[in-house]
Amino acid sequence: MQTNYSTFSKRGLIVSCQALEDEPLHGGDTMRKMAIAAQMSGAIGIRTNGVTDIRFIKEAIDLPVIGLIKRNISGSDIFITPTMDEVKAIVEAGADIVALDVTDREGRLERVIELITYAHHAGVRVMADVSTFEEGVAAEQLGADFIGTTLSGYTPYSRQLKEPDFDLVRQLSKVVHVPVVAEGRIWTPEEAVKALEAGAAYVVVGSAITRPQLIIRRYVEALQMQIS
Repeated sequence: MQTNYSTFSKRGLIVSCQALEDEPLHGGDTMRKMAIAAQMSGAIGIRTNGVTDIRFIKEAIDLPVIGLIKRNISGSDIFITPTMDEVKAIVEAGADIVALDVTDREGRLERVIELITYAHHAGVRVMADVSTFEEGVAAEQLGADFIGTTLSGYTPYSRQLKEPDFDLVRQLSKVVHVPVVAEGRIWTPEEAVKALEAGAAYVVVGSAITRPQLIIRRYVEALQMQIS
């Protein structure tokens, strides 16, 4: 793998600062504060959802921002930056990188070509969120600048694991020439280190840092096993 550091200064941690509408930290400037805390603690980048949070975070810190928009479309399983409308909004909001679904569903591998082209013409890089090795290889061929293992376990044909998909990170890192980003189910510093050892250039951690309801639930469930 030939890692390109022209966007990120070095290998390291990217913190995903996201809260959906039904989550307690949604709204206001909470994600901006999370991003500031991440930069203070040594993170090299931020991944965030929605135009408002992209803008708030870009105004507050000087780290590269990966932007996405999660949108439900009736009859479709594509959730992360599904259409050109979302790509344009992310670019206009000032994100450095657009993240989008590049899975082999619903003709997506053909449909993302124009999305990637638009982002590049606007001077913005693209992170392909994939679920399998084959999708990662295809994403590089389609022009993606980063390949993330984000959707492993979220498509019915990908590996269904409780732990991070280290094998996917390892397989992609041996073949592709763009940076591989490990993302998904990384809960501990030890798992983050293991992702780097598997060949990832960058590691994205979100829920374990910025989603307190999920962090608390893990403690409660662990304690309940001892109490019951």
